[in-house]
This record gives sequence, C-alpha cells and structure tokens, in this order.
Amino acid sequence: MSATSRPFLTATWRNLAILNYEAPASLLTPMVPVGTELDDWNGTTLVSMVGFQFLDTRVRGISIPFHRDFDEVNLRFYVRRRAAEGWRRGVVFVREIVPRTAVSFIARWLYHENYITLPMRRTVSLGEHGNPRGQVEYGWRWRGVQQRLCVESVGGPEPLVEGALEEFITEHYWGYTRRRDGRTAEYRVEHPRWMVRPVAGAELECDAERFYGPGFGAVLGARPHSALLAEGSEVAVYPGGALDE
Repeated sequence: MSATSRPFLTATWRNLAILNYEAPASLLTPMVPVGTELDDWNGTTLVSMVGFQFLDTRVRGISIPFHRDFDEVNLRFYVRRRAAEGWRRGVVFVREIVPRTAVSFIARWLYHENYITLPMRRTVSLGEHGNPRGQVEYGWRWRGVQQRLCVESVGGPEPLVEGALEEFITEHYWGYTRRRDGRTAEYRVEHPRWMVRPVAGAELECDAERFYGPGFGAVLGARPHSALLAEGSEVAVYPGGALDE
C-alpha cells in the first residue's frame, strides 16, 4: 500500500464511548486474520464495545446527501502484524452497526467488514465548566428489542498517558479483515492522538450471545475490565489491499 495514497474516506469521529472486556484467547483465535496475531494488554486479551459519531463523512472528498452524519456501534478486538518498519497494531471487527444501508453496503463490498443496518439513537450530554459530570449513550434496536451502551464521565478531556491502557486501546492504526477468498485485507486509519475523559460508570445492555455468537454472552455480560470516553478527531481511512502471502 502506498504511503502517499489518497484517503478513500474522511470524517470526524466524536464522543467515542469505549467499554473493554476480558475475553479468552480461544474465543477470538478462530477470527484472527491470516498473517496477524492477537495483541494483548499486559497479558490480558480484550474486546471493546465502541459507540461513536461519524460526522462530515466524505468519500473521495465528496459528501453524500443524508450520509454525512450518523452513529456507529462496533465490537472489536486487537491484533498486530510484523511489517518491515516493525509491528503494525490493528483491530478486527466482529460486527458493526450503522443506521444507513448504503454505508453497510460500501463497507462490506470494499473493506469486507461485517456491517449490519439497524435503527439507532444517541444521547450526548457532556459536563461543561463547573459541571464535571456527563453521559454519552448509543442505542440500537434488534429484533424489536432496544439495546444500549452508556458511559458516565467525571471530568474534562486529558491527554493520553504513555504506556497506559487508554493509549493501547486508542493507538491502533490498522484494520484487518478476512476476505471472502480467505486472504487478509489490510487498511490504514490516520488520526492524531486523542484526549480522553475519566469515566465513573459504564453500562451495556445487549443480546450478545445471539447477536455476536456463542461465547460472547458470557464475555459481554461480565463487569467491564475498563471504560473510557475519547474526544475523537478528524480521521482518514485509506484504501485497503490484500496481504502478500
């Protein structure tokens, strides 16, 4: 992939509510794309439920009517791949939810991602000066049942701490997917380091066992390992390509 290639998609990601859960490596290993390996946080394998706002979305610089601003909720885990310059740390998505059918279609077709289109809603209420508490909630409806993830923040945005969990979770700049032909697709995501807000509480309500597959009910039904609220930034997603094997 050329480092100077033009981004396929640009947008601003805001208010990333991230809930992290411990998961057995045996649950994730069958989903690890060829050429990558599981990445862990100090020996702990994590999956993350992430809800965020997609704003000012443009494909090849073009804004598509009614598809500029929308929400996404995804479940992801962490992998890495040895490249010429060293380790490339990336994510693999188990499933991604958006409210726009065209977004799902493009992501499945070009990036081989497991997108689904569902009705969604969002509530963002962040504390301002003198009111340090805030709440960000993303919801979706599946098979007639409302599901949600929510975080409660207790302060203003702070810079990432070198070597901290928040850095590990947010500083992954590659996406990996298993293509229909069995090969691995790789694409690059570019953004600056994010500020994060301290989180005092987090909740997740979803039918994880049926929606994500066997084993995920126990993982996502447990108490979160950790949670954070990232401010987000402008992002650029570059065209993907198959790994040479």
